[in-house]
Amino acid sequence: MLNGNVLILNQDYQPLSVVNVKKSLLLLFLNKAELIHENPLKRIRTIDNEFQYPLVIRLRRYARIPYKNIVLSRKNILKRDANTCQYCGSTDDLTIDHIIPKSRGGADSWENLVAACNKCNHKKGNRTPKEAAMPLVRKPYRPTHIIFLREYVETVDETWKPYLYM
Repeated sequence: MLNGNVLILNQDYQPLSVVNVKKSLLLLFLNKAELIHENPLKRIRTIDNEFQYPLVIRLRRYARIPYKNIVLSRKNILKRDANTCQYCGSTDDLTIDHIIPKSRGGADSWENLVAACNKCNHKKGNRTPKEAAMPLVRKPYRPTHIIFLREYVETVDETWKPYLYM
């Protein structure tokens, strides 16, 4: 019961992180955070007391977090593209493809790398998607930490959606 997920918001209501219920209770007891949303169907009981079950908490003091740059890696590109080939939509045998091939000056960047199945990657070869007549399902982009917060949790609680811009 204490391993559930709780969304932590900064003082300005920007999403910061996701922690377990135990960690969120500690922040609440130390008066470092305030309860924003609780689960009315669940309670946390001790021998002497009964507490609300937190879903969203907000820090009382602003936490200065340096701009979070998501590391460019194979794992993160696959996560951004939802483990789906950006040419055909397949989820099998995925690799990373350069939209503009490296041999033509294509860089290793968020905007030039996409998830692709082996079949599409070989079919595209050393060509651009336009030359290969293989349009992208979705244009690649540099993700933010909020996108990865959404991905972190399998099912997003309804109370989280306004804070995660969903």
